Amino acid sequence: MEDCKHHILSIQDAMDVLKGRWKIQIISVLCYSHNRRFSDLLQEIRGISNKMLSKELKDLETHRLVIRTVESTQPIIITYALTEHGKKLQEVMCKLSEWGCEHRKQMIL
Repeated sequence: MEDCKHHILSIQDAMDVLKGRWKIQIISVLCYSHNRRFSDLLQEIRGISNKMLSKELKDLETHRLVIRTVESTQPIIITYALTEHGKKLQEVMCKLSEWGCEHRKQMIL
């Protein structure tokens, strides 16, 4: 019983970090395409606004899942990538994708 409570609390912690409409999509894009510029993320995540993308990226940075890199070039280039901690979610994203494909097949039947 205690083990179950521990797992439930751990899942709740993870869901608190990943909750919302956009975070999993942002992480997924960064899982498959590594360093991305803000404008690239805007194009790849259909429907997200500049303001919401900025907010979600800051939140993911706070949770140490995403790192923001500023290159001092002209013009300045800012890229986003998963941290080592964030890369641990790649397996989760892969499994979620597999489940999503299987679920879609189940719903079509």
